[in-house]
Amino acid sequence: MDNISEIIKIFLAAMTPIGELRISIPLGLTVLHQPWLLVFFISVIGNIIPPIFILWLFPRISAWLMTHSKLMNRFLTWLFERTRRKAHDKIEKYGDLALIIFVAIPLPNTGAWTGSLAAWLFGIPMKRALINVFYGILIAGVVVTIITTGFIHLF
Repeated sequence: MDNISEIIKIFLAAMTPIGELRISIPLGLTVLHQPWLLVFFISVIGNIIPPIFILWLFPRISAWLMTHSKLMNRFLTWLFERTRRKAHDKIEKYGDLALIIFVAIPLPNTGAWTGSLAAWLFGIPMKRALINVFYGILIAGVVVTIITTGFIHLF
């Protein structure tokens, strides 16, 4: 039972918007002393859940708001046009790789949450966005696991 509660802690930490894998993997390895492979997979699974909801809900919510509020219609139309216009060249040049790298870099203001929001703003189709976010999560998980296990072995 104690192991289940530790797995839940890792899973929930991976779902947090700021912590994500940057918190769940070090927590699982250094504080909870769980096996690295278990921590990696639980963290990846926990981290992919918020993007599913973001990429599924945000388009529906924004469409509803745009049809029910002139102010929101104006604001969201402006936001989408401005965002897409400013990033169009970079997205055309780097494509899916840009989203994968953005999610994969384990730094503040990057990750699955922000990458999913960016994909929504740029109008990337849900399936393609989820695949790219998932690849980014896998890479970030490998990077954070390597850094954390290397740090553990230093001490």
